[in-house]
Formats: sequence, C-alpha cells, structure tokens
Amino acid sequence: MGEEKKNNNKENAESHRDERIEKTGQLTLADNKQHLKIHLITIIGEIEGHDNLSGSVKTTKYEHILPELAAIEDSDKIDGLLVLLNTVGGDVEAGLAIAEMIASLSKPTVSLVLGGSHSIGMPIAVSCDYSFIVPTGTMVIHPVRLNGTVIGVPQTFDYFRQIQDRITGFVASHSNITKEKIEDLMMETKMLTKDVGTILVGKETVNYGIINDVGGIKDAMGKLYELINDRKNCIHDDNSAEK
Repeated sequence: MGEEKKNNNKENAESHRDERIEKTGQLTLADNKQHLKIHLITIIGEIEGHDNLSGSVKTTKYEHILPELAAIEDSDKIDGLLVLLNTVGGDVEAGLAIAEMIASLSKPTVSLVLGGSHSIGMPIAVSCDYSFIVPTGTMVIHPVRLNGTVIGVPQTFDYFRQIQDRITGFVASHSNITKEKIEDLMMETKMLTKDVGTILVGKETVNYGIINDVGGIKDAMGKLYELINDRKNCIHDDNSAEK
C-alpha cells in the first residue's frame, strides 16, 4: 500500500512538472548532488508585450515571467535562477521589464544563450550575474523599431532615441562593452543586406564583452552552483561575525 502511494505521488509530481513546462516553460531543478534548488526559466520565441500575438507564434509572456521572478526573490526554498534563451526579440518594454527584474534579484543568476538572443533578448542575456553562449549561438544587434504608424516629427525621433539609450545603457552597465560600441554595432551597414545592424556568433559576443563566456548547460549549471555556494559562505561568515 505504501509503495503504491509512493508511485502515485511520483506520477502526480511528474505530471505536474510536465504540465508546468508545457504551459510556462519553467521548472524547479532539485535532484543535484549538492541539494540546491534551481529555478529554470526559458525565454523563447517572441517576447510578448501588451498585445497578444498570433496563436501560431511561440511566445514568452512577460505577465507570466514577472510574477515568477517576484516569487523566486521571496522564496527561501529557491537558491538560484537559470535562464535559457532562444529568442528573436520582441516587445521592448516587456523585454526591459524582464531584464530589470532579473538584474534586481538577490539570488545568484546565470543565463545561457542557445539558438539566439536577438534584439531585446540581449539585455535579458546580460541581466544575470554571469552569462554563457553556446559556440553556435547568435546575437543580432540592431536599432530600435516600432510597429504601427510612425509620425515623422522631432518628438517621435526623440522617443526612439530615449528607448535606444535605455537599452544601450542597460547592456553597458551589466556587461563589459561600452555604450558607444553597442551603438556602432547597431548602426553597422555592411553585414545585413536589407537592414542595419550586426550579427555576432558565439565567441564574438565574448570578444566584444557582451557575454562572459562560451559554454553549454554543464558550464552554466556549474557556475550557478559556484555562485550559490559563494553566497551561502558569505552569509555564514556574516552571521558568524555578528555573533
């Protein structure tokens, strides 16, 4: 009877886990040897803002991500956050909101760029304490674009510049690239045949100082364990000093 109950609980837990992955792309990892609880968030497809995108488009909904980030900060059961990115970009305000939330967490955070982290995905990638990109991962860096009717008046262009300054300023303050170099990459005219901007692959993002290192999931998890243990040791030392 006890074994049957145990099996039923295991099946329910697996079913809940699979449902959570399907609906939100999130999962709590807790089966590691160090008994650390890692929350996994995926940023995939297009980052959706205030408007609902087509049902045929894979999206990351910021109204799902923001409450989860607040819950991570509030929970004493979560030790760290791992962010996996494979996004084409999307809504600028939503992307910056996610990036600002991640950057303000007190828990250790690590990001891993897989297929790509384009456009507004770049601030999210650098918002973590440490960032990785796989060797074939890419970043497309281009100027801000707005959908819909654009009124050709000076105020509109000032608004574009303000948004772009917010993005470049955030990236520069959370990585090792300067604001001026980001703007140079955004305005490059020789790489994209029908657009302006720059495509960076793997190691190039590290060479420019955007991403910290090239690596995969093993490297990202290992770094996160390291950051968590460093944080726990600091807290322990502080508590000892107070006594």
